[in-house]
Amino acid sequence: MRHGMAKRRMRAWGFALLVCAMCLCARAAQDDDPAAPLTFGILPIGGPAESLEAWRPMLDDLRRALQRPVRAVSVTTYEGIAQAISEQRVDIAFLSGRLALDAVTRQNMQVIARLTRGDGSRGYTAVLLVAADSSIRNVEQMLSQRGRWRFARGEALSVSGYLVPETQLFAPRGLDSDTFFASVHVDNHQNNALAVANGEVDVATNNSADLERFRQRFPEQYARLRILWRSSLIPHAVIVVRNDLPPSLRSRIATFITGYAKGKDATREASNLRLIHDISGFAATDNAELIPFADIEYSLEKRRATSTQWVSEAARESRLKKIDTDHVAVVNRLRGHP
Repeated sequence: MRHGMAKRRMRAWGFALLVCAMCLCARAAQDDDPAAPLTFGILPIGGPAESLEAWRPMLDDLRRALQRPVRAVSVTTYEGIAQAISEQRVDIAFLSGRLALDAVTRQNMQVIARLTRGDGSRGYTAVLLVAADSSIRNVEQMLSQRGRWRFARGEALSVSGYLVPETQLFAPRGLDSDTFFASVHVDNHQNNALAVANGEVDVATNNSADLERFRQRFPEQYARLRILWRSSLIPHAVIVVRNDLPPSLRSRIATFITGYAKGKDATREASNLRLIHDISGFAATDNAELIPFADIEYSLEKRRATSTQWVSEAARESRLKKIDTDHVAVVNRLRGHP
């Protein structure tokens, strides 16, 4: 009886492996088919429709350069784009550092470029916003009144909307923003800035790049805002591609992106980029670009381990040691070391 069951299990495993291999072959054939569309995933900036409209001119140029269809997907949340990547519904993506870190370490993608801005900056800063006439005059005053203020932040995967303020402002003081404030509202940068301007919340996270875009779109509301706190520099967003795309196709994609707005049609292409997010172009880079974001995740994991109740000090030390070991492994992987 046991022998028969074992044979049936072997046949089931064999069938599952065959199906998996067939799916991989089908995907590879699709990737090599010049008529098969490539999907470009867009980090949500403002609304998804707005993001699609802003990226469309550049993606139309990419379609012509590759001579194959290029479709775009933009979602309303960071989790939405992360899910699309995990389900392999995205071939190329424009992502913030934390999303890109997951894509590279868990979803078989690689960094090929980072965005550049016209002002030459190497990054942007996270900020906390309050109303211009707010009674909160400085960070120390805000932090001295636990449970009083209404707070709006970005999603947990948002670098400037959650991770950096949490790592640089709250965690060093032994605080958790989700329990410090009277209430916490989670939304995108644009809506959070509007919530402060309209008096719906007292404090909100944002960033210098999105705030400049907000100033252009909502000048009246922008005039009602004040920056309470500013982080250190955060590296710009990056472009990632799937590793299982054919090498020649990955190379052509990288060449197009890093050469965009630098050739004979630079003036028109630069105009297309300005529609997106005041982007001047893209510079070639690799996975090591994401090390600062691995460091952010490391800091948060250390804080969680330190503040959590453990059954014993030995259990806590074991967890901290694993966090250290995992961080070293991730950094080595991003640097291309075995």
